[in-house]
Amino acid sequence: MKLAIVAALVSSAAAFAPNAQPSAQTALNAEADRRSFLGAAAAFGAAAIPAAANAKIDYENVGYLGGSSIIDINNANVRAYLRLPGMYPNAAGKIVTHGPYKQVSDLYNIPGLTAGEKEVIKKYESRFTAKEAAPEYVIDRINNGLYR
Repeated sequence: MKLAIVAALVSSAAAFAPNAQPSAQTALNAEADRRSFLGAAAAFGAAAIPAAANAKIDYENVGYLGGSSIIDINNANVRAYLRLPGMYPNAAGKIVTHGPYKQVSDLYNIPGLTAGEKEVIKKYESRFTAKEAAPEYVIDRINNGLYR
């Protein structure tokens, strides 16, 4: 508390202190001031430009995320299974919550999978692939934020 009072007194006393007399402005001083200003502005502008992000621009398996007839069981969103009658929401939900998978046959080892869900998975087994799980897509497998 004492520190706050002292800081308030010092700042209010500084308001009444006399300002230093400005030096005479010459053409040389004005040129130097302009150069230092432009140099500082250029440095600030260079610092304001963001560095390039290290994001993957082109994902080679993007077609398997729901844009083709083959679905990547490790990276595709749950909504990719909407095109396969009987898969969504039950079997698809279990697939996306229990990954990643090394191969498509690992789907049959999902705990709590019913006989009907296993039949549906068997029906579409040829339309599944197991690519390596990419962290950019795994995070959105259950909910990608798209709602009707």
